[in-house]
Amino acid sequence: MTTVNDPAVVAEVTDLYLKYEEALANNNLEVMDSLFWDAPEVVRFGVTENLYGSEEIRNFRASRPNPKIEREISHLKVVTFGKDTATVTLEFRRIINGVERFGRQSQTWYRFPDGWKVVSAHVSLLPI
Repeated sequence: MTTVNDPAVVAEVTDLYLKYEEALANNNLEVMDSLFWDAPEVVRFGVTENLYGSEEIRNFRASRPNPKIEREISHLKVVTFGKDTATVTLEFRRIINGVERFGRQSQTWYRFPDGWKVVSAHVSLLPI
């Protein structure tokens, strides 16, 4: 039977997610890239873009017009399945062009031989 939410695995993925969040806030492209699977199969659906493969994701991040993403996180939830699969979901609040916006994010993480990587991600904003 698959163990759900092994405390050690939850802690490990939570720490990695917080590392990602800090990299996002500071536009640390190297760290963000290191935490995403470097493969054509990785997917990131953003607020305004659909990105397929690590190359598209890297190019988007490098050309983002507002590179620093400061936001307030709420309802962060990490759920793990066995020792190698996890989901991270959260809600966030941020100010965009002076307007308070609320959004949500989900990521699927998988543990490869070289460590945990995001294999799928989705970010969306709620309508105003």
